[in-house]
Amino acid sequence: MRYLIKFSYDGSNFCGYQMQPNLRTIQNELENAIEKINNGIRKTVQSSGRTDKGVHALCQYAHVDLDIDITTHKFKRALNSNLPEDIHVIETKIVDDKFHARYNSKEKEYKYYLNMGEYNPIERNYVFQYNYKLNVSAIKEAIKVFIGEHDFRAFVTENVNKPNCIRKIDIAKVEEDNNKLIFTFRGNGFLRYQVRNMVGILIKVGENKLDYNNVLKILNSKDRSKCGVTAPSEGLYLVDVKYNI
Repeated sequence: MRYLIKFSYDGSNFCGYQMQPNLRTIQNELENAIEKINNGIRKTVQSSGRTDKGVHALCQYAHVDLDIDITTHKFKRALNSNLPEDIHVIETKIVDDKFHARYNSKEKEYKYYLNMGEYNPIERNYVFQYNYKLNVSAIKEAIKVFIGEHDFRAFVTENVNKPNCIRKIDIAKVEEDNNKLIFTFRGNGFLRYQVRNMVGILIKVGENKLDYNNVLKILNSKDRSKCGVTAPSEGLYLVDVKYNI
């Protein structure tokens, strides 16, 4: 039976989502917990996407096939009993055997948090401590470049190996709240480092080193070397994933 798992995690002490030998990852912790529940039989967990080291998730999804018959309520409780405190299962549900957490996702939303104010050691793992004022008006104008369907090859670190870097972004905006900037990106999918690379170039705009036209030229260039700035991971959150189920 196939189960869909909705969960959140604090990525501070993980080396990313994907399984890596001898490293602590979210996937490994999930599969360890499921193995204990599934009569010692290990199962591969398929997620909606992979987050990098230090990236957080308020709402992530994954599916897994179990050999046992267990109610969704008991499965959720058993998972949380066997998972570390920095991962929490919000909900579990039974889905069709053809459902895939990655390929059936229709929309994803990411937020990125940046502090322009005084350095805050308490938030250092959750908000990028930039600690300088930026030109927010210029950022608000430049971020509009990303709205719509584009080839984002210039903002994808591994673009050489990607045959298709076309994605559609429906919402791209930035808001200011008490010396913090909150970047929001919502679209049909995002490639590795794409959001962090977009935020990185927008920081350059906020420093008055680039403007709207520069960002547009970089986007249209499809050349990663034109955009060599990647924002740190700790400010990034996967906020939501949408499915038609």
